[in-house]
Amino acid sequence: MTETPQETLANLLSEDRTFPPSPEFTRSANVTESAYDEAAADRLAFWETQARRLDWTKEWDQTLDWSNPPFAKWFTGGELNVAVNCLDRHVEAGLGDRVAIHFEGEPGDTRTVTYAEMLDEVKRAANALTDLGVEAGDRVVIYMPMIPQAAVAMLACARIGAPHSVVFGGFSVDALSSRIEDAGAKVVITADGGFRKGKASALKPTVDAAAERCPSIEKVLVVRRTGEDVEWHDRDLWWHETVDTASNEHEARSFDAEHPLFILYTSGTTGRPKGILHTSGGYLTQTAYTHHAVFDLKPETDVYWCAADIGWVTGHSYVVYGPMANGATQVMYEGTPDTPHKGRIWEIVEKYGVSILYTAPTAIRTYMKWGDDIPDRFDLSSLRVLGSVGEPINPEAWMWYREHIGHDKCPVVDTWWQTETGAIMVSPLPGVTATKPGSAQRPLPGISVDVVDDEGESVPNGGGGFLTIREPWPSMLRTIWGDDQRFLDTYWSRFANMYFAGDGAKRDDDGDIWLLGRVDDVMLVSGHNISTTEVESALVSHDTVAEAAVVGATDPLTGQGIVAFVILRGATESSPEHLAELRGHVASTLGPIAKPRQVMVVSELPKTRSGKIMRRLLRDIAEDRKLGDVTTLQDSSVMARIKEGLQARSED
Repeated sequence: MTETPQETLANLLSEDRTFPPSPEFTRSANVTESAYDEAAADRLAFWETQARRLDWTKEWDQTLDWSNPPFAKWFTGGELNVAVNCLDRHVEAGLGDRVAIHFEGEPGDTRTVTYAEMLDEVKRAANALTDLGVEAGDRVVIYMPMIPQAAVAMLACARIGAPHSVVFGGFSVDALSSRIEDAGAKVVITADGGFRKGKASALKPTVDAAAERCPSIEKVLVVRRTGEDVEWHDRDLWWHETVDTASNEHEARSFDAEHPLFILYTSGTTGRPKGILHTSGGYLTQTAYTHHAVFDLKPETDVYWCAADIGWVTGHSYVVYGPMANGATQVMYEGTPDTPHKGRIWEIVEKYGVSILYTAPTAIRTYMKWGDDIPDRFDLSSLRVLGSVGEPINPEAWMWYREHIGHDKCPVVDTWWQTETGAIMVSPLPGVTATKPGSAQRPLPGISVDVVDDEGESVPNGGGGFLTIREPWPSMLRTIWGDDQRFLDTYWSRFANMYFAGDGAKRDDDGDIWLLGRVDDVMLVSGHNISTTEVESALVSHDTVAEAAVVGATDPLTGQGIVAFVILRGATESSPEHLAELRGHVASTLGPIAKPRQVMVVSELPKTRSGKIMRRLLRDIAEDRKLGDVTTLQDSSVMARIKEGLQARSED
C-alpha cells in the first residue's frame, strides 16, 4: 500500500532533548511569556502596541482592513517613512555615532559606517535618484554584492517611495532581465563587481546585457568596487560621481502604510518568477518586532550578524529593515566563508565581538563537514544567541551549532518564515522557550499558524499535515506584482480562508511544530526555492536535449540537491563531458544555485495517462529507494527500463 501525502508528511523521527533558557537569560529577556497572553487576549491591540515602536507622522484609522480577503490592509490611514524609522530617528535621538555596519570585504578591506554617516549617504542617494527622474512609485532594480552601498540603495529607494526589487548578484542575464521586465524598472543600481572566492566577480556585464533587452531602463548607477575595466554606455553613471557629489540635504516625505516598499521575486511552479509585493507599515512593524523579540537584541551592547545575502528576503528583513529600525550594530561580510581560509566566519565573529549570529542550516552543515577544530581555534565567547533560517535544520546540525559554536550556553532560535510572510512566523523565544533540536516550535505572539490535514482540519499532537496561516499578519505579502489572480491561485486556493505556500509540518506530542520541507514541485536548495520547471526549461533550451524532468533529492549538505533526467535528441548515451556541459548550461542560464547535482540520461520518462511526469517516482530513483506506486503510469514497465538503462551520472 502506498503512502498518502498525509502519511508522508507525518514521517519524522522523534526528538526528546530539550534545553531551557538559563535563569540569567530569562531575567533580562526582551519578551516574556506574557506576550503570548497579551496577543491571545486581543491580537489586533497587540500589533498596535508593536506598531507604536515605530515613528508615525499620522496615526492609523484602522488596525486591519480584512473586508476583501485575502487582500489585507494594515494600519490604514497611517503614514510613515521607512528610511526615517531606520536612520533619522536614531540620529535625532543622539545615536549618530553608533556603528550601523562593520563592513568586512572578502579581500580584507574594512569600513565602519555610523548611523550619521549612513543617513548622510542615503540622503545623497535619494537626491541622486530623484535627479535621475525616479519618483514615488517608480521601480528600481538593485543587483549588487554585499557592500554597504546595497543597504544605502535600498533605504534611498524607501526614502523616496520608489519600490525596489533586489536581484541576487549571482543570477544570470535571463533571470535579471525577466525581473526587470516584470517590474517595469526605470533604473538599475549595480557595481562593477564584487569579490568572491578570492577573485573579482563581474556584475556590470550581466546588467549591460539585461539592459539591452529591457527598454524600460533609463539609467544604470554603478558602484566602483573591484576597479576592473567595464564597458561604458550613455545610460551609465558612476556612484562616486553621482551620489557622493549630491546634496546631503533631503526632506523625507511620509507615505501611506500600504505604499509598496519592495518587490522580491521568488520561483514559481510555472517557471515564471513571482513578484512578491510587500508594503510599508505592517512589514516594518513585524520585522522590527520579531528582530527585537526572537534575537533578544540589546542595541546598546549587541553586535548582530545575519549572514544572508541582500538578494534574499532574509537580507531585506534581517539585514536592512528590522535591525536598522531597532538601531542595531551589525556586521556585513562580502565574500564566501572559506576565503581565504575555512575559519573566516569565526575569525570575523572574534574580530567584531559578534553576540548574535543568524545563518542557514546549509552553512552549518558545511562548517560541520570542515571539522570541529576550525571554530575551536577562535574565541567565540562573545556569542549569546544563535539563529537558523532558510530550511528545516536537522537535529544533528542543531546540536553541533549549539555545542561547537554556542558552547552549550547560547539559545538556538530556529526560525520559520518565507519570502511571502515577510518576517519570522514560527520560532522559539530565547528567554521563554525550552528549545528542541530541529524544531521551530511555536508561532510567535500574534501569529495564527496551524497544521491541517487534507480537509483543512487541525491535526492533533503527533500528527502531520500542511502548514497554514489562519489569520492575516502585518508583514504578509499583499499580492503578486501585476497578477492578483495568481496570488489567489497560488496561496489561497488549497484551503478555504487559509494561506498555504506548500510546506509540510508535524506537531509533536507537546504541540511544537517541526517543518518537513516542501510538498510541491518547488525544490529547496541551500535555503532557496527553485522551480523544477525553470530548471527543466533551461535543460531543454540546450540543443541536444529533447525532454527533461527535474526533482529535488535529499542532500546532506544543501538540504535538497537537483537531479535531472534528460532524453537526448538523436542519442541514447552521453559522455561525462557532455553531462558536465548540460550542468554548466543550467548554471549559466539560471545561475550557479540551480546547477544540477546529477544529470541522468534516460530513453523515456514516467508519465500518467494525461501526460503528467511522475516526479515522485524519479525522486525514488534519485534517492535510491524502493519505487512507489506505478499503477497510474501510462506504461507501468517504464520505471524498470529507466533503472536498467541509466547510463551516466555527473558528480562534482
